[in-house]
Amino acid sequence: MDKQNPQDSHQTECFWSLSSTEAFASLAADQKGLTSKQAVSRIKQYGHNTLKSGNKAPMLLLLLSQFKSPITIMLIIAALLSASLGDIADTVIILLIVMISSSLGFWQERGAANAVSELLKLVQLHCTVLREGEKKEISIEEIVPGDIIYLSAGDIIPGDSLLLEAQELFIDEAAFTGETYPVEKFPGVLQPDIPLAKRSNSLFMGSNVISGKAIGLIMKTGSQTEFGKISTSLQQKAPETNFERGIRKFGYMLMEITLILVIIIFAVNVFLHKPVLDSFLFSLALAVGLTPQLLPAIISVNLSTGARRMAKHQVIVKRLSSIENFGSMDILCSDKTGTITEGKVTLKDSLSIDGKHSEKVLQYAWLNASMQQGFNNPIDKAICLAYPKPESSTDPYHVQAEIPYDFIRKRLTVQVKNKKDNLVITKGALMVILNICNQTETADGSLVPLDQNRAKILDQYQQLSDAGFRTLGVAYKAGSAEKNFTRDQEQQMIFLGFITLFDPPRAGMSATLTKLKNLGVQLKIITGDNALVAKSLAQQIGIAAPKILTGSTLREMSNAALKHQAPHTDIFAEVEPNQKERIITILKKAGHVVGFMGDGINDAPALHTADVGISVDSAVDVAKEAADIVLLSQDLNVLSEGIVEGRKTFTNTMKYIFMATSANFGNMFSMAGASLFLPFLPLLPKQILLTNLLTDFPEMAIATDRVDDVNIQEPQHWDLRFVQYFMITFGLLSSVFDYLTFGLLILVMHANEKVFQTGWFTESVISAILIVLVVRTRLSFLKSLPGNYLSIATMVVLLIVLVIPITPVATWFGFIRLPLFFYGWMIVIITAYLLTAEAAKRWFYKKIKKRLTSSK
Repeated sequence: MDKQNPQDSHQTECFWSLSSTEAFASLAADQKGLTSKQAVSRIKQYGHNTLKSGNKAPMLLLLLSQFKSPITIMLIIAALLSASLGDIADTVIILLIVMISSSLGFWQERGAANAVSELLKLVQLHCTVLREGEKKEISIEEIVPGDIIYLSAGDIIPGDSLLLEAQELFIDEAAFTGETYPVEKFPGVLQPDIPLAKRSNSLFMGSNVISGKAIGLIMKTGSQTEFGKISTSLQQKAPETNFERGIRKFGYMLMEITLILVIIIFAVNVFLHKPVLDSFLFSLALAVGLTPQLLPAIISVNLSTGARRMAKHQVIVKRLSSIENFGSMDILCSDKTGTITEGKVTLKDSLSIDGKHSEKVLQYAWLNASMQQGFNNPIDKAICLAYPKPESSTDPYHVQAEIPYDFIRKRLTVQVKNKKDNLVITKGALMVILNICNQTETADGSLVPLDQNRAKILDQYQQLSDAGFRTLGVAYKAGSAEKNFTRDQEQQMIFLGFITLFDPPRAGMSATLTKLKNLGVQLKIITGDNALVAKSLAQQIGIAAPKILTGSTLREMSNAALKHQAPHTDIFAEVEPNQKERIITILKKAGHVVGFMGDGINDAPALHTADVGISVDSAVDVAKEAADIVLLSQDLNVLSEGIVEGRKTFTNTMKYIFMATSANFGNMFSMAGASLFLPFLPLLPKQILLTNLLTDFPEMAIATDRVDDVNIQEPQHWDLRFVQYFMITFGLLSSVFDYLTFGLLILVMHANEKVFQTGWFTESVISAILIVLVVRTRLSFLKSLPGNYLSIATMVVLLIVLVIPITPVATWFGFIRLPLFFYGWMIVIITAYLLTAEAAKRWFYKKIKKRLTSSK
């Protein structure tokens, strides 16, 4: 993929041992950044900054994968063996049918892959670089060696880089070092042989910024990076979804049945002195007939169709298999900001410790918010918007030092100065701020020990929280003009007052929650805000008496106790980032399919852990990268529409499985039985393959089929036992009417080999495509009509089957023209079959489904 020059690669191999001047020289770059012309040239030289392969190899592999089935391979070998014995016509026909079936699968899966690729272009990661002396936002894939990048909290490192500047920079490198905690980075020059975990001046592609800010020089991109070298282990297949697990077990079940069928039928036919090669081909063709060959293609088409429909609702699917989990989801965990609330934080007031408005508190909070550069966030924006635009000052403040916000300290500190003052100002979570203070400032400006006013401050905090306001503390102390303030000096500060903010619930949020509840999805709010604010919000959106667990309670609770409590909890408040992941894990162990919606730096572990990770397009890079699904809108109504589409996709996929397995199992069981008492094969191998191809054709349109409301109203789950019961019940029912057809052909028509095979082929294909109209829905087939494409495909196949015996094609397959009275009897048999299947379906869903549900 990458076309990195070997000489350049050698020069930058140990880039951590280079000074910044040497690094720039090795890449023929400078501190003004690359020009657009240089960037284009380097993309040609190094390749795009991606680990994804090009299109040609995957398409070839996709085509070859259509022939990887052991049964298909054996069938091709047997057909070639037939050719060596002189039966060229049969060989050509069998190989042609196999090619058509495999090409259909390839065409469908290729279309699905292309559709998903187009959708993923809507969700791209970007980074800030210096090009032609100016900062620009570009796609990460366009990054090249020599680029100068600017990083802040939440950014993903786009390539292996040498650190040029850093300020309180902490990086998550767990994927490389295994260290749970972020590591601090500094510019400098290190020894060439220093291990990766100790390269404190280097940033590695795929890691992410936890806090602080930095400027780096891109040294390596794509497969030349450390991430690229170990991408095989890092980019392992995503955890298996519940649906994928079900399909895998279903595949094992079919393999067992197929193996037994091939051995028994082959042995019996040889014992009855039928031709060995014909018996072998017949056995293999039966196995192919039982196997839903197009299942991978049908699943891919269903998922990509679902992804396109979801995209119309502003829901972009990054990982196709997550759609099935999306439809199965019964618990949705979400942060409150921007989802439950408007996401537009507004400053309510700035208060002294007495609860009265204070301009000094507002001014200090504004200095802290406007001067910081490490973490762009809505709270600081709200403070800056609320502060009156200061008139041009002859003595403005400047930043001397900054300790950026992080999720461990939960505060932001800046040191600002002008000619008159040198101040260190801190704001953050109230209890965190109180812990680093030893004095308070009263309304008249006097300083008193904190302990004298602690009770008053906490009481004021309680009142503000009860009213639904998010409340931050503001503190300060005098700074030193000679040296910069450090993290260790965040102590013995003066508590100044409160900043109160509010984020109103979204309009119509109560209706949205009702809609989710009607879909069988329980919403749980996980927030770092205090319990009182969360409770107030819950009551505003219609949760009358929310059950709340706090982070401190979670710490004291065992996993067993939490497993019992979590499903019944509405709000998890005051939680730490690592507790989010624990909550998700426990809910999954309790048997729920859990979605998590997050957009922050600390949400990435929970997004990875959830069955469905959901983020928004405005989220930080690390959250978008971790998510399975990205919303182009933060409105939860969009989410509910996506859930509905996920259930439609799940239902249509299951329809194919029900149709294919029940019809195929019945036909193969019937033919296997008929071969035991007929002096000839009931169908030739090429006729079986043609039957399988024609019955699969209309089912390719199942992705566009209509879905009944009953399949949307509650989460859908894979149930292998239910599939087994369905296959046996409707397969055996199909066989009853197959044997009636055998009776008609042998006892009434006294059919010879060709008449029997033509009549049986005609009846089996027509009954198989018409039974689709019955088994595709739980309702009466008259009340649930199929989609237009499915109806058209069914009519086309019906016409083809009726026409084949009267065309020259008939001789290729060994068919013959049938008498008209056969079609009259066939209509009677098929009509009886459809009506009986309709009655059996009502009994099945009433009795069997209930029995399976009660046995869980």
